[in-house]
Amino acid sequence: MDYLEEYKKWCESPEFDEETKKELLAIKDDKEEIEDRFYKELEFGTAGLRGIIGAGTNRMNPYTVGKATQGLANYILEQGTQEKGVAISYDSRKMSKEFSMQTALILCANGITAYLFENLRPVPELSFAVRTLGCTAGVMITASHNPPKYNGYKVYWDDGAQIVAPRDKDIIQKVRDIKSFSEIKKITKEEAEEKGLLKIIGTEMDEKYLTVLKNAVLNPEIMKEEGKKLKVVYTPLHGTGNTIAERLLKELGLANVYVVPEQKEPDGNFPTVDYPNPEDKKAFKLALELAKKVDADVVLATDPDADRLGIFAKDTKTGEYMEYTGNMSALLIAEYRISQMQEKGILPDNGMFITTVVSSDLAKAIAKYYHLECIEVLTGFKNIGAVMKKAEENHDKTYVFGFEESYGCLIGDYARDKDGIAAVMALCEAACYYQSKGKTLWDAMQDIYEKYGYYKEAQVSIVREGPQGAQEIKDMMTKMRNSEIKKIGNYQVLTFKDIEKDIVKDMKTGEITKTGLPTSNVLYYALEDNSWCCVRPSGTEPKIKLYMGVKGSSNEDADKKLKELREAMEACVRG
Repeated sequence: MDYLEEYKKWCESPEFDEETKKELLAIKDDKEEIEDRFYKELEFGTAGLRGIIGAGTNRMNPYTVGKATQGLANYILEQGTQEKGVAISYDSRKMSKEFSMQTALILCANGITAYLFENLRPVPELSFAVRTLGCTAGVMITASHNPPKYNGYKVYWDDGAQIVAPRDKDIIQKVRDIKSFSEIKKITKEEAEEKGLLKIIGTEMDEKYLTVLKNAVLNPEIMKEEGKKLKVVYTPLHGTGNTIAERLLKELGLANVYVVPEQKEPDGNFPTVDYPNPEDKKAFKLALELAKKVDADVVLATDPDADRLGIFAKDTKTGEYMEYTGNMSALLIAEYRISQMQEKGILPDNGMFITTVVSSDLAKAIAKYYHLECIEVLTGFKNIGAVMKKAEENHDKTYVFGFEESYGCLIGDYARDKDGIAAVMALCEAACYYQSKGKTLWDAMQDIYEKYGYYKEAQVSIVREGPQGAQEIKDMMTKMRNSEIKKIGNYQVLTFKDIEKDIVKDMKTGEITKTGLPTSNVLYYALEDNSWCCVRPSGTEPKIKLYMGVKGSSNEDADKKLKELREAMEACVRG
């Protein structure tokens, strides 16, 4: 794509509105900005779009959203499932409401029923709604935990999971086949309503979703009793979480729920945080201040679309609030729920525990202890959803728990995406249960380490923005892929997996086998002493991600090993 030529077209063609042209003409002397906006098309990737809001082919705007929706509509019409309709929700980001209505009306213009939430709602409720309404697909307008300048467009299929191969590739091709924005069909809201194609989802879906979550509680009486004493601070980080979370906790018996007032209301500017991500400790600043003020036991945060949960829990021995990684919080929930299911005699014999290749190996230890099948998939909850769908169709396995290290888990099979609201509930239930035993959540985490071993993990992101950055990331992956790495830090490499090439190489014998996983740009190194490393480019942000894990004999030992491995891995990738 000749970016200057494309820029000129957007400035002059009658296809584009005057506001768009005005925005672009304001940058006419900034060649670097023009290049960044037009050097490529915003890629409709395997889950949809994600990008900076603004005019240009490499931006989130009504034209790129329109093209994506028309491509999705063409695919649905080809499948002949338009009568089932599409559920649409959105988060608190800038332009989310506008993009959601635009998506609904383009679908209606193509004769496809659109079920649009009356107001913003979390990702997990959209996934639940797709299944409950029997829709053919779902669309969520969100950029998840990205900085405020981003927005995005996630596509779900009829099982409530984000689209996977081969369907993702087929939809992407339909989007690419649209050569002109004039191909995007239009209809007014009034016409869509008159034809019965635009239907609004109200609070009745909230009630159904809340009922399912409440029914998933394993110890409701303990939660009700201990909930009188437990103190919880929660922040939705200006997102969708508090449309459900506070009400749910109070109805389950938690009497002391403090929502951070400055972050309670939805706001796409995210005025109190630079980066609305519960993985980032800085996002907890106001929540931790409130926690100290009210002497809270647990501090919780969900990201803008409420599929991720971050937590701090008080260690009463030191008085400090201790940070949990995504692995820690998910596996604390897993150990609590699975042990209680076993105790109550409701743990299925054919149960499966689903994890990802970059998540903690502690998952394998927990699964082994409770005689569950541990299934490892590629990064992305859609891959967990695909395993759930297969099991549902084959009637051969029962879903027990699934998670990924990026602060997301799912406690039941009512949805097919990670659920930060259910995780808030499950974490609070676990806190009540352990409190009834005279323990804190931090005590419970240490008990898990004592039981299985001190598994610790880290993730490092190397950011490289713009066209030059994209090439640098590509070069880093190529260099790692083509290097015969036999040792990383103090650890010998036992096996090397190149998932893109579908090979597993035994570094001692040289024997090569297949990974058995779908093709993906991921490199994985199994190291001696129960350690591992993994490298992959992010699918949604301009960065290359490094993951690593170790197993120590104590917290101190694991921390020391992890620090050394992290430094060695960074040196290896950066060269």
